[in-house]
Amino acid sequence: MIPSKEVTSECFAELPRGWSAMRIKYGFGLIGSGTTPPTGGARYFDGIVPWVNTSELRENVIFSTEKTLTNEAIAEFTTLKTYPAGTVLFAMYGATIGRVAILGVPATVNQAVCALAEPNRFYPRFAFYGLQASREFLASSSSGGGQPNLNAEKVRDHKLPCPDMDSQHTIVDYLDREAARVDALILAKERLLGLLAEKRRGLITHAVTRGLDPGVPLRDSGIPWLGEIPVHWNLTRLKFVAEVRGGLALGQSYRAAEVVEYPYLRVANVQDGRMDLAEVATVRVPKTEAESCLLQVGDVLMTEGGDADKLGRGCIWTGEIAPCLHQNHVFAVRPKLVGSDWLNAWTCADIAKAFFESRAKRSTNLASISATNIGELPIVIPPVSEQSVIVARITEESDRLDLLRAATERSIALLKERRAALITAAVTGQINVCLEAV
Repeated sequence: MIPSKEVTSECFAELPRGWSAMRIKYGFGLIGSGTTPPTGGARYFDGIVPWVNTSELRENVIFSTEKTLTNEAIAEFTTLKTYPAGTVLFAMYGATIGRVAILGVPATVNQAVCALAEPNRFYPRFAFYGLQASREFLASSSSGGGQPNLNAEKVRDHKLPCPDMDSQHTIVDYLDREAARVDALILAKERLLGLLAEKRRGLITHAVTRGLDPGVPLRDSGIPWLGEIPVHWNLTRLKFVAEVRGGLALGQSYRAAEVVEYPYLRVANVQDGRMDLAEVATVRVPKTEAESCLLQVGDVLMTEGGDADKLGRGCIWTGEIAPCLHQNHVFAVRPKLVGSDWLNAWTCADIAKAFFESRAKRSTNLASISATNIGELPIVIPPVSEQSVIVARITEESDRLDLLRAATERSIALLKERRAALITAAVTGQINVCLEAV
């Protein structure tokens, strides 16, 4: 430990004697941002200059980008600068606020990215780690409510710890090594989460297409991607055994109508096999408007889409909040001639996911499915008594896997906390990295 403390800043309470707390604007010769050329201007895109947006800032070194700009765009828009390799990038807007990265190649950026180039008092990777340690403080000083943002001036005026350059290099070498170790553990556990999810889907898929009796006679379903099913099971389409109900479209004006505040479910609340009700939004609508979007216990919730993993994702609504609405990006599938548990298990299976993907409407990196196409999903119906036995087995095995998932998620969260604490301690001199390296 380094006990001598004398310097304070608005973000870092104490620093070792001999260190300073320096505003970023005094440590870099060039601080700027960028812009987004008109998307209709084909001549501006698909060039040779990498163009960074905030989603590509993931505490990483950027060597390539999803989109590139032409030299014509760089020449025409004075707000577009090509920053050199080694430039530190910081996300100023929206959900990605506080994310950081370093350019591995020369590139330009959009208007939501602050670029710190031409360092004179900071080693770029030290500032990279210092900004990670500052993330929560900077995010808390943002404005904009639902879309928080920081202007470049706030970033320029923010103070980072600033030891001598040799100490900065030593600290960065230590953090590169130790953060890599933690990152490797996190990656391994994230892979385990993927394997657990895959095992859960495989378990459900086999149970709902073959049942639990390995010796049961089978027949051809007539559907190539479904294959054979038990001979005594019926085959129909979802629209004949359940009603697919759309949700509330937000942003409508109700003028003088009397409105009531209701909680409502968003895509983020509907996870694969479980509800996430940590944050539930509310909306004010007339009672008559809400009636058609009120959830009932037993509704099977399914997401319209978004990223590929959100397409058709869902679980059973058990009335955790009452009354409660669902927005139009979440379907409520209301069973009529089939049990909720069986319907939910079927729609969680790989075969249902494959069907949804085949019927989805796609745009760049996104996919969505309509209520009509959900209704066309083929579904097999065993006898009610057999449904109950199969669902009970699925629940038992899924609960076991869910315990492993929850424990792994907790472990990942603790590792991320350890990584953040390690970075903060190192860049503020709370640990002597020379001693730690011995």
